[in-house]
Amino acid sequence: QVRLVESGGGLVQPGGSLRLSCAASGSISSIIDTMGWYRQAPGKERELVATITSDGGTFYADSLKGRFTISRDNAKNTVWLQMNSLKPEDSAVYLCNFQSHWPTVYSSWGQGTQVTVSS
Repeated sequence: QVRLVESGGGLVQPGGSLRLSCAASGSISSIIDTMGWYRQAPGKERELVATITSDGGTFYADSLKGRFTISRDNAKNTVWLQMNSLKPEDSAVYLCNFQSHWPTVYSSWGQGTQVTVSS
């Protein structure tokens, strides 16, 4: 199993920035995989923020393009989410996901890190 540990959340004022990190450890037997960030606000469904594949392909939620940037270091099994120009509506628990596609298929989730955007 893959263990994911997120960090970097916190309280930030509107317009500010945060950088989230997610480190994967354990039995990472994947060669082709996708790491991603999702978020869930109270009373709302979990939504995709951004994903990045093992070969560097990225995907962003349309509403977040231009403000959020996802990146990864395969050697460190770490993915980051740089969030700029934060808005109160960005407040949520941000969760890291690891999705292995080959040679085995499995998915792991982190516990999440709270991001609160408020003045």
